[in-house]
Amino acid sequence: MPRPPDDRAALGRRGERAAAWFLRLRGYRILGRNLRYPHGEIDIVAKRGGIVAFVEVRTRAAADPVPPEQTVTPPKQRHLRSAARQYLARNPDPALSYRFDIIGVLCPARGKAQITHFPDAFRMDD
Repeated sequence: MPRPPDDRAALGRRGERAAAWFLRLRGYRILGRNLRYPHGEIDIVAKRGGIVAFVEVRTRAAADPVPPEQTVTPPKQRHLRSAARQYLARNPDPALSYRFDIIGVLCPARGKAQITHFPDAFRMDD
């Protein structure tokens, strides 16, 4: 049975908080969260060294049979690319490199979330 919308939103927020914490622990600085643009949204923009990562966070209940990272479809990737172009137009820095990461978060009903990071999961020009 599908989760009610409020439960899905709460699960998504939990996953995004866990992903941001995960990135901070690995030396990333969070530049923005939940950035909305006309053609897409970026869950997290994070920087480490000379690289800015546009991060899509996919959160699932632990019992879900589809791994979260497999849910970033080509249409979703197009929306993320569009949002990233808009972010870059407003925040240009030619000295930096950019990439798209996916963070999969499995949230059991109790206990710690399981986080998997997929750096450079797809590219701007794919």
